[in-house]
Amino acid sequence: MLYEVHNRPLPVLICKLNQGESVECQKGAMSWMTPSISMQTGLGSGGGKGVLGALGKMAKSAVTGESIFRNTYTATTGPGEIAFASTFPGDIISFDVGANQIIAQKSAYLASTPGVNMELAFTGGKKFGGILGGEGLIMQKFTGSGTVFLEIDGCVYNYQLAAGESMLIDTGYLAAMEATCSMDVETVKGIGNIIAGGEGLFNTKVTGPGKIWLQTMPGNVLADAIRPYIPTSSN
Repeated sequence: MLYEVHNRPLPVLICKLNQGESVECQKGAMSWMTPSISMQTGLGSGGGKGVLGALGKMAKSAVTGESIFRNTYTATTGPGEIAFASTFPGDIISFDVGANQIIAQKSAYLASTPGVNMELAFTGGKKFGGILGGEGLIMQKFTGSGTVFLEIDGCVYNYQLAAGESMLIDTGYLAAMEATCSMDVETVKGIGNIIAGGEGLFNTKVTGPGKIWLQTMPGNVLADAIRPYIPTSSN
C-alpha cells in the first residue's frame, strides 16, 4: 500500500491499494474512495472473537472515545484509492508498529493496516501523573505489526530521549511516545509561579529511552483562542 498526506493544516490521507490490499479505520472516517473498493464492518484487528472480544472492545471504546467498530476497506475488483480527512486542524503522521510499540493520546487514531491492534495504556505512574499532568490516565497503545495513522493537533515536533533523559511538557502537548518511555507528573515549584505563571500546578514528565512526538495546538488551546470571537446569545 502506498500513501500520501496532503494539504496541511487541514490534511487528508490518501491510500492507494493494490487489488486485495486493505486498510482499517474508525466508523465514519472515510471521506471518498473509488468504486473498486468495498467495505466490511467488524471489530477490526485484535478485536478478539465472540462475546468476550466484543466486550473487550466496548470497554476500550468507553474510555478512549473511539468506536467499538472498525470499517475495513478492501480493493476487490482492482486497484483503488481511498481518502481519510482529518477531523481537526493539524497533521496526520504514520507510525510503523512492530519492534516499536506506540502510545498516543485518546481519539488520535485515524486508520491502520490490518495487523495493528489498539489496546489500553495506563500511564499514570506512581503519582497518577496521567491525571494530574492532563494527558489522561488512559491512553491508546498500538501493538502488532503494520502502519497506524494518527491525527496530531497543530504541527508536530519530535525528540529522541536517551535513557534517563526527560522532557517536561505542558498539559495536552504530548501527542505520542514510544512505549519504552515512562510518564509521570512534576509539580510546578514556587507559589508565585503557580499563582501568576499561568501554567497550572503540574507538568507531564516523560523519561526515555524512546522517541516522543509533541503537538503545537492541543484542542483546548485552540478552543481558548477562538472563544472570545464566538458570539454569545443574549436573553
